[in-house]
Amino acid sequence: MDRQKAWQDARDYTSEQVELARLILEEMRAGASVKDAVRHHPLSGGGYIGKHVLIHTYRDLTDSGIWPFEQEMIQRLRMKPMRTLSGVTTVTVLTKPYPCPGNCIFCPTEERMPKSYLSDEPGAMRALHHAFEPYEQTIARIEALQAIGHPTEKIELLILGATWSAYPFDYQKWFIQRCLDAMNGFDSPDLHEAQQANEGAVHKNVGLVIETRPDLINHREIARLRELGVTKVQMGVQSLDDEILTLNERGHTVAQTCEAMSLMRAAGFKIVLHWMPNLLGATLASDRRDFTHLWEDQDLRPDEIKIYPCQLLENTDLYEFWERGKYKPYTTEELIELIADLKPGIPRYCRVNRIIRDIPSTHIVAGNKRTSLRQDVQKELKRRETRCSCIRCREVRGKVIDPASLEFSKLTYQAGGAQEHFLSFSTPEDELAGYLRLSLPEPGSPNTGLDDLEGAAIVREVHVYGQSLEVGTTMKGAAQHAGVGSDLMKEAETIAVKAGYQRVAVIAALGTRGYYRKLGYSLGETYMLKDI
Repeated sequence: MDRQKAWQDARDYTSEQVELARLILEEMRAGASVKDAVRHHPLSGGGYIGKHVLIHTYRDLTDSGIWPFEQEMIQRLRMKPMRTLSGVTTVTVLTKPYPCPGNCIFCPTEERMPKSYLSDEPGAMRALHHAFEPYEQTIARIEALQAIGHPTEKIELLILGATWSAYPFDYQKWFIQRCLDAMNGFDSPDLHEAQQANEGAVHKNVGLVIETRPDLINHREIARLRELGVTKVQMGVQSLDDEILTLNERGHTVAQTCEAMSLMRAAGFKIVLHWMPNLLGATLASDRRDFTHLWEDQDLRPDEIKIYPCQLLENTDLYEFWERGKYKPYTTEELIELIADLKPGIPRYCRVNRIIRDIPSTHIVAGNKRTSLRQDVQKELKRRETRCSCIRCREVRGKVIDPASLEFSKLTYQAGGAQEHFLSFSTPEDELAGYLRLSLPEPGSPNTGLDDLEGAAIVREVHVYGQSLEVGTTMKGAAQHAGVGSDLMKEAETIAVKAGYQRVAVIAALGTRGYYRKLGYSLGETYMLKDI
C-alpha cells in the first residue's frame, strides 16, 4: 500500500460520523457555536466528533454543490488558526544530514540528523519519518494542513536543516524541484520547468526561505539563491561580539555578518537573523549591549529576528564547560526579564518570529525548559504597562477591518548602503494590515552583479495580513482583499520616481508573479521589472 492510499484510508469515516457531522454543521449554519453543536450530537460509543471530520464533511457537501461554500464556516471550523493568520501557510521541510562547516560548541550532533537538529523535534520527526525526501515531506504537510481546515493555495516553503549553502548545488536544485513537484501535482523534467508550472499551480509558492551562515554569502551564492527562487534568507549570527564568537567557535566574524547583510539587502532578499543570548562568555549585561547593537549599527538592522536563547544539551561541547563550572545557563526568570527589557526597543520595521527554539525539555540539562517564553514575556510587559511595537505584535491577524479606516505611514532608515522605506497601512488602533519594504541603493551599496537590479529601486517584500484565504474566496473585511497590496505598490513607485529611479525590481516568489504582471511588471532574469 503506497503512502497516499494509507493516508486516505486513515481518513475514511463511518456513516455515523458523517451523519452526525452533517447534523452538527446544519446547527452551525443556523447560528449555533461549534462547541454547542458538537455536544448536542455525541457518538454512540461515547466521545464527540472531531473538527477534522466536520471539515471533511463540509468540503464534501460544498464540493458536490449541495451547500454553497462559505469562508466564514471554514474560519469557525479551522484548527490552530494562528498558523495561517500571517496571510500565508508555511510548509517546513528538512534537508538530509550533511557535513556542516561550523564547529559551534553549543550545537547538538545526532548522527542521523542534519547538524543542530534533534530527531524528536516536531518538524525534524516528520522529516525523519519521510527519510528527508522533499516530495514526501511537502505533500504530507499539505495534506495534514488541509485536514485541519487550513487553505494551502499560498505556501511559504521553509527549508531547514544544517547550512543550506554547504550542500552541493545539484542537490539544492533537485530538492527544490521535488518540493515544487509536490505543490504542482505532477513531476517536471527540471527545476526551471517546475518553477514555470508553479506560477499556475493549485499550491502556489509565495515565499522560499533557506538558512545559512554569514561567511558563505558571496556574489556566486546570491546568484545561485535567485536561480533557485529563494526570496528570504535566515542567517545564524548568534552574537555581535567577535570575542564571544571565537569562544563559541562560530567560525565567522561580525565584519562578515555586516558584509553578508549588505550584499543580501542589495539583492533584495528579506533578511532574518538568529540571535542567541547566554552564549559562553556572555552575561546579562553584555547581551543587553549586544542586542542594542543590532539596531544602532547601520550595517545590520534585520527585517526579522529569531531570539534563540542558548540551551544546554548533553551531546555538545558546551556541556563539558558546564561540567567544569565554566558555563552557567540563565534561569527562566532571568531570560524573561532580559527579553522583556529588550523587546520594547525593537524597531517597528522588524518582526520577532520566535523567542525560543522548540527543543523537547528532556534534552535540556540545566537552565530554562519552558517553551512558552513568548507568552511569559508578553505577561511581563503587560505587568510593566509597556509593549513591543514589532511587526508581529501589531499584526491585524484575523480581525475584520474597514479598509476606509486604514492609515498610511512611512518609516525611513539607513541600512547596508541603502535608504530603506518601510511603508504600511494600519488601523486606528495601530494594528498592521499590510506593509512593503522598498530599498533605494545608494553609492555605497554593494554591486550584486545581477543585471535585473542595475539602476533599480527594489521592492524586497509586500505582505498583507489577515487569515490566509482559499483562492477564489473572499471574506468581508479581510485585509488581503482590501486592495492594500496594490496601494502599497503605488506608493513605492511614487517614492522611487521622486528619488530619480526609472525602474522598480521586485523579488517576487513564483506564485506571486501573476499578481505583479497585473500591476504592469514583467519577468526579467529572476526579478519582476517595471519601467516607471
